[in-house]
Amino acid sequence: MLPRGDWVDEPEYGYQSDYDLLIIVSHANLTDIAEYWYVAEDKILRDAEIARPVNIIVHTLEEVNRGLKRGEYFWVDIARDGIVLYDLPGSELTTPMPLTASDAYEMASGYFADWSAKVNDALEIADFCIEKRKFNDAAFTLHQAAERAYTCFLLVRSQYVPRSHNLKFLRSLAEDRDPRLVDAWPRATKLDRRRFELAKRAYVEARYSAAYDIGSDDLQAIKSAVSMLRDTVETVSREWLDGLRQKADL
Repeated sequence: MLPRGDWVDEPEYGYQSDYDLLIIVSHANLTDIAEYWYVAEDKILRDAEIARPVNIIVHTLEEVNRGLKRGEYFWVDIARDGIVLYDLPGSELTTPMPLTASDAYEMASGYFADWSAKVNDALEIADFCIEKRKFNDAAFTLHQAAERAYTCFLLVRSQYVPRSHNLKFLRSLAEDRDPRLVDAWPRATKLDRRRFELAKRAYVEARYSAAYDIGSDDLQAIKSAVSMLRDTVETVSREWLDGLRQKADL
C-alpha cells in the first residue's frame, strides 16, 4: 500500500484518502484486472476492517522499471515513499534516474496542451447532446470530459495515468495529489453522491443499458461539476508548469 505524505484521513469532513495498492507481476497478461484481480478487489471491498476504498494498480516489473529509468514522478514517488508488503527475490526496482526540470516541463506542457483541449471538446459535445435531448449521450460525454480532466492533471503532475475509466479511482488519485480538486464534486448529500455515481456509471451504462436513466437537472449538475473540475485542473496545472519553468530557468 502506498500512502503519501499528503495522505488525508478526515472522515468528519467527508474526505478520506484511498489506499493505492501496486501489484507488480512478471507477465503483461497478468495485468488484466478483470481477468485476474476482480476476486481480490471484491474481497477488499467487503472487508470491514479496511473501511476505505483500495485502488488496485497492476503493472509488470518492466513497466515500473522503465518509468523509474525515465524519472517519471509517479514511479519515483512510489520507490521513495511506498511501503513494500511482499516481494520476491529478483523483483528489485531499478535505481530511479533524475528527470531534468527542462524535460519535465516539456513533457508536462505537452500533456497539458493536448488534454485540456480534449476536455473542452467533450464539454462542447455534451452541450450539443443536452440541447438535442440526447441525455444518455450527454452523460457518456460528460464522463469522458471528467476522465480527460483527471488524465490531464495526472499526466502533468506525475507523467502517469492508470489504464482505467473508473472516475472514482481517477478522482482519488488526483485528489490525493492536490486536495483543491475535492471541491469539484459535492458529496455532502445523498443527491450529490448519487449524481457522481450517475457520471461514473455512464461510461458503460449510458451506452449499453436500457435501465440507465438520467434527467436534465442531473445532467446540468454533473456538467457544472465537470466544468469546475476543468477550471481547477487548469489552475493547478498552470501553477505546476510555472514551477517547472522556473526550476528549468526557461
